[in-house]
Parts: sequence; structure tokens; C-alpha cells
Amino acid sequence: MIYLDTHIVVWLYAGKVEKLTKQSRDLINDNQVLISPIVRLELQYLFEIQRITDDAKLIVSDLSDRIGLKICDKNFNTIMSNALEYSWTRDPFDRIIVANADINQNILMTKDQTILNHYKKAMC
Repeated sequence: MIYLDTHIVVWLYAGKVEKLTKQSRDLINDNQVLISPIVRLELQYLFEIQRITDDAKLIVSDLSDRIGLKICDKNFNTIMSNALEYSWTRDPFDRIIVANADINQNILMTKDQTILNHYKKAMC
């Protein structure tokens, strides 16, 4: 399983696959691709502040059809308990996204340097 950070979802939706490494593209093509439910909220937030042009529902639905994207259904309380351990970031979205991927030590695809520096299964 591969988890995607929010900006990776935005790139995929926009068709900007050239921003991903070949290894990242191969992993997306060869594995089940998931997002934390909090990614949906962050996408909606970005839409509301006009940083992206389409809402979360449309983006997730489109990527579900195109690449089989799924929303993780792990227990939210378990995720939040795990997120309490990540004092290396003040960003609540990042804490929850990493905590979600970390429950089963899954890869998290991100370009966020702070995450790359602190989560051993993060990759760009």
C-alpha cells in the first residue's frame, strides 16, 4: 500500500505526473493507493481558499476512477493516538497523514522535506 500526501493528489489530479520520480510513478501503478481521510479535508480547505479549482469530492472521485485511489478506513482514534507522537511538526494535517501511513509502516509519498526527514518510510 502507498499513501499519498495532499500535494501528490493535486499533482495526479492535474496530470502533472512529470513532478513524480519514475520510482514514484511505478509504485503508484503497481500498488494499492490510499489517502488518509484528512487529505479530503485539506483538499476542501485548499479549494475554499482558492488554491485549487476543484473541490475534494470531485478530485477524490476522479482519482478513484483513474488510479483506483481509496480512502483509508483505519480507526480514527488509533490514528489520532499515533499522531500524538509526532512533535516534530506543528501542522495538524501532516501529523495525521503521517500517523495514518505509519500505523502499518506504509510508504508515504510526499515532497515535504520535514516529513522526509522524520518519517523513515516517506519518499519523494
